[in-house]
Amino acid sequence: MGPIPVVFMHGLWIHPTSWQPWIERFRNAGYDPTAPGWPGDPATVEQANDDPDRLAGYGIEEIVEHHKRHIGGLEERPIVVGHSFGGLIAQRLLAEDFAVAAVAIDPAPIKGVLRLPISAVRVAWPALRNPANRRKSITLASEQFRYGFGNAVSQAESDSLYRRWAIPGPAKPLFEAGFANVTLASPAKVDTKTSTRGPLLLIGGGHDHTAPVSVTRATYRRYRKSTAVTEILEFPDRGHSLTLDSRWRDIADASIGWLAEQSLNRSS
Repeated sequence: MGPIPVVFMHGLWIHPTSWQPWIERFRNAGYDPTAPGWPGDPATVEQANDDPDRLAGYGIEEIVEHHKRHIGGLEERPIVVGHSFGGLIAQRLLAEDFAVAAVAIDPAPIKGVLRLPISAVRVAWPALRNPANRRKSITLASEQFRYGFGNAVSQAESDSLYRRWAIPGPAKPLFEAGFANVTLASPAKVDTKTSTRGPLLLIGGGHDHTAPVSVTRATYRRYRKSTAVTEILEFPDRGHSLTLDSRWRDIADASIGWLAEQSLNRSS
């Protein structure tokens, strides 16, 4: 058999090409990686910023189905690696048997997680402050990106990451996650009790404002009734840019090492 496929999933406000360094590192580690992006994602950051409306209106369910279609074109079920809302999507794909394992990095809160830190509200507020934004795309200013993503790196590095990777994002997932616990059929719901799924690693950054580590810990506790492998790994000095910034290799290598521990690498 060939190398195990890996599907990378980005979160809000970040272009899928941000995964390219991870793709190269995972390929060198013996995997077959892809990063299909979200529905509406254009080929470049520039195209996304020039036409933000093309990204509007997509919600969690549409993003999940988009990735299911991508996975359906693979020769076998992949490992899924997601950041932020991509981490929520990864958990759904794993629970619904579309993946053999998942790494959810600074994941957005799934239904049942009651933690709502003030910092997370502040990051989402540009979208949530107006209900009419639900069908729109929202663009972060560089100062908002600094608070939500780049607070654990220098101002210069945060600005560089913003220019290189930041794009508009649909507001709909923020509304869906924000009101998940009062929505009967929320697309943010994940079956955390199933014990037939593959292994799951949750990674949290201790300085994350967007998906604080307290949310990651609360997510971990939601899986307490499952006997499937569920582990949590914390990087106390990292923010939400931990998959993008100059220290991304630490996160990537930790993920690769954990997958090897789960016997999920066919390289010799």
